[in-house]
Amino acid sequence: MALPHGSLFLGFDSSTQSLKATVLDSNLNIVKSEQIHFDSDLPHYKTKDGVYRDPSDNGRIVSPTLLWVEALELVLQRLVKSGLDFGKVAAVSGSGQQHGSVYWKKGGSGILSSLDSKKPLVDQLGDAFSIKESPVWMDSSTTTQCREIEKAVGSALELSQITGSRAYERFTGPQIRKIYQTQPEAYNNTERISLVSSFMASLLVGAYASIDHTDGAGMNLMDINQRVWSKKVLEVTAPGLEEKLGKLAPAHAVAGNIASYFVERYNFNKNCLVVQWSGDNPNSLAGLTLSVPGDLAISLGTSDTVFGIASDPKPGLEGHVFPNPVDTQGYMVMLCYKNGSLTREDVRNRCAEKSWEIFNMYLEQTPALNGGKMGFYYKDHEILPPLPVGFHRYVLPNFTGNNVEGLNEQEVKEFDPPSEVRAVIEGQFLSMRAHSERFGMPSPPKRIIATGGASANGSILNSLASIFGCDVYTVQQPDSASLGGALRAAHGWLCSQKGSFVPIADLYEGKLEKSALSCKLSVKAGDQELVSKYALLMKKRMEIENRLVKDLGRC
Repeated sequence: MALPHGSLFLGFDSSTQSLKATVLDSNLNIVKSEQIHFDSDLPHYKTKDGVYRDPSDNGRIVSPTLLWVEALELVLQRLVKSGLDFGKVAAVSGSGQQHGSVYWKKGGSGILSSLDSKKPLVDQLGDAFSIKESPVWMDSSTTTQCREIEKAVGSALELSQITGSRAYERFTGPQIRKIYQTQPEAYNNTERISLVSSFMASLLVGAYASIDHTDGAGMNLMDINQRVWSKKVLEVTAPGLEEKLGKLAPAHAVAGNIASYFVERYNFNKNCLVVQWSGDNPNSLAGLTLSVPGDLAISLGTSDTVFGIASDPKPGLEGHVFPNPVDTQGYMVMLCYKNGSLTREDVRNRCAEKSWEIFNMYLEQTPALNGGKMGFYYKDHEILPPLPVGFHRYVLPNFTGNNVEGLNEQEVKEFDPPSEVRAVIEGQFLSMRAHSERFGMPSPPKRIIATGGASANGSILNSLASIFGCDVYTVQQPDSASLGGALRAAHGWLCSQKGSFVPIADLYEGKLEKSALSCKLSVKAGDQELVSKYALLMKKRMEIENRLVKDLGRC
């Protein structure tokens, strides 16, 4: 089935620091893209990196819910200015930062269904929320709630086998439990709890949109095999929760037609479909057309993630399993690191005069393996491994890459700037390789597809290829999440036309190489002898990491 000639498909990505929009034509080529940076374009919210860090509550990190509302209106205005004809948009979908939650007040659905197209959204939704600040994925203030939920279910492993992950602080279930415990009035006054993804879809349809199966798996609340809410876990999380969550839906399903507000204000066609939104990592999986089990995707953004696909995953105490957003039978497996681009930028600012050019020069002039220097850099509490804020540096004296037996590391206070730059890059990729192997991901992968902001940096990709020992590919658009949103809009439109699920590959059959979805080889696989030397360094790094977790870990 072909997409109608002349039709457009709009995808959004409501991420931590920005809202991006990508428009695809019927040949799946990008015709428009726009971006709103929260800190600079909406400075009156006074966010830093899109969030508020609460100094009075250890690990509490939130975003003002209305910021996302105003950003949606602003990006639509920019698309109007760019000459986009919204009347040609056949379907809209998008991605939201995973785990973040929105709390609609009782009566919120009435406000949502009666929006006045003559007034901005932000002026009408100010009183729609029982909690004005949404907990986001960076939050790590719910350790107590995580342990309570795991204990009540039976164990961390049992919770993982039901929901795809053990309890993680950023996951929505523990966040909801904390709100129920600390703000019972607000919880009782909540009519609906949305994820960022279903929240944005709700704005577009003018009614509560369902949480989709894939993003729903990032909550510690859904049975990943049955794809329904787990009554066992709901009961131990908070009372009356199922009613507040509403029904789940497949990611390819239609949430509804676009609300009259957008038809009247922006001239959308009233038949424009809003396809369920999903999480940012699942949308990246769609945008990267990841469909071969041997491939790995690595996203280098505010958070760093490693993900791939699997047909029969084994959830454990590390990593995450979600239903695949574009395959009703399959799954995606993922590892997540909180200390991504902001931590790299911190090292750049301290050691490389705030210049990526100098950072890259240092990375290129230092030898691979960094003379045995290893660093652990946690600007924020880390997810993997579960370690608190802190910086740890070690040197392996006389390390040549041939043997680590008998070599004892020495802890040091600092490295010279070039070594610090290499240590932050090598450290992250060695951790990714070690944990992905431990999680059962392909080793070595057939190839890595890199995405996210740092995937545009060739020096960083060189290290990635050297450590993993495979070819590294990149896509035309570093922001694969909004591209995935637009692709999923087209896919959902196709499924709706057919009246049943259509494999997403049918959508881009014969178009892949000529479309925005094509991958190009960026860096060839590293020297295999060097890959083996990195394996030894990785082994030593994991010994140190395990010791740090034992001494300082948050689990």
